[in-house]
Amino acid sequence: MKDLETYKSIIRPFLGEKRFYHSVCVSEAAVELAKKYGANEEKAAVAGILHDIMKDTPSDEQLKMMTRYDIILSDVERRAPKLWHAILGEAYLEQELKISDHDILDAVRYHTTARANMSLLEKVLFIADFISADRDYTGVENMRRAAKVSLEEAMVEGLTFNIKDLASGYKPIHPDTISAYNQVVVMYKS
Repeated sequence: MKDLETYKSIIRPFLGEKRFYHSVCVSEAAVELAKKYGANEEKAAVAGILHDIMKDTPSDEQLKMMTRYDIILSDVERRAPKLWHAILGEAYLEQELKISDHDILDAVRYHTTARANMSLLEKVLFIADFISADRDYTGVENMRRAAKVSLEEAMVEGLTFNIKDLASGYKPIHPDTISAYNQVVVMYKS
């Protein structure tokens, strides 16, 4: 695994100024959460900096790259282009950057949808993406407060936010998101 500065220089050409700043902020937030909850800080920093590597790549190019990497999208995924960068990002990190750490790869892959049985690093990245310093959406302070209480509290908040947002726009909700929500609510809120 390369050092954080090397990964910053790798992602720089892929991302616009705003997205690059966001990635730096997510990396910093992920390290803070890793410290608080006992995850590997180096992996958190790397997953945070790399999580959106494909986000600014045009949709048609993302589809071409997915074909090249033999990625087959489900019907829900095909109708949800906002998820593509995470799916493609994992493949790009593995195929092109030769990252073999499955904890980092899975954290990048599931940072948009979440899933049941998430690792500690996956939860850390999922929440860091919500609460990074550059975020200013309505409700971000609630998310930041929840992240100080527990990762599970923050997961409930984040998943609820995602599901409400998608449902209000009549957008498909990935089955992994529903599974993650059901698991965390049953385990944490019971």
